[in-house]
Amino acid sequence: MNASATRWCVLIPCLNEEAAIEGVVNSALALGVPVIVVDDGSHDRTPQIVGAMPVTLLRHPQRSGKGEALRTGFREALRQGFDAVVTMDGDGQHLASDVPRIAAAAQRYPHHIVIGARLLDREQQPKSRRRANAVADWGISWACGQPVADTQSGQRWYPRAALDLVDLPAENFVFEAAILIAAMREKGLGVVSVPIASRYQGEFRISHFNPVRDIVRITVYTFGRVVHYGDIRASYRRSRASRPIVFDTAAPI
Repeated sequence: MNASATRWCVLIPCLNEEAAIEGVVNSALALGVPVIVVDDGSHDRTPQIVGAMPVTLLRHPQRSGKGEALRTGFREALRQGFDAVVTMDGDGQHLASDVPRIAAAAQRYPHHIVIGARLLDREQQPKSRRRANAVADWGISWACGQPVADTQSGQRWYPRAALDLVDLPAENFVFEAAILIAAMREKGLGVVSVPIASRYQGEFRISHFNPVRDIVRITVYTFGRVVHYGDIRASYRRSRASRPIVFDTAAPI
């Protein structure tokens, strides 16, 4: 699918992001594409701030987890007839200015999920998160049967084939891993990474991601998928046989 002819939108799941959400949404609107925001039961001013902006706002009455927020957003994007979705977290860690490079990668690599991979300024990332992410990358790449550079980044281009996996039975942060694995294994999609900066300083609130609890959940799910698809050794070899595909129009790697 040619990204330049693709009808796509930005999807922002958020929870208690009153400090950053206005800037995040405004930066997404500046891209000139529709924006969908899913508020996952915030108890601060997040929904009031977003409600005054020219976006589609969907609200959960109570916190249901990031997976359900993404699922709600995917369903709305499909209802509105979009061919692809770019996701961004609501806390300001992702820059809308990186999205054109992600869209360019999608145009260069149709039938791929494109991940804004935190390959730049890695020293900004806390060591505990870096270790947890490395474990997740290793396991999820094995389950995917191909190498993935940053399986935990929430800035992604999802083509229609990935959106069709909206009903996968996975919750919270496991949902993002489930989408990657099923897209590779069941839809035949590839994955491409676009380098973005690791941003963990400044105004960001404490992450909703728990490095111990959520990595355990992801690991258990991923191991189950490895066993489910079989060819365990072959899958592992494929995941280690080459380097992840990294595409950057500014500085190809």
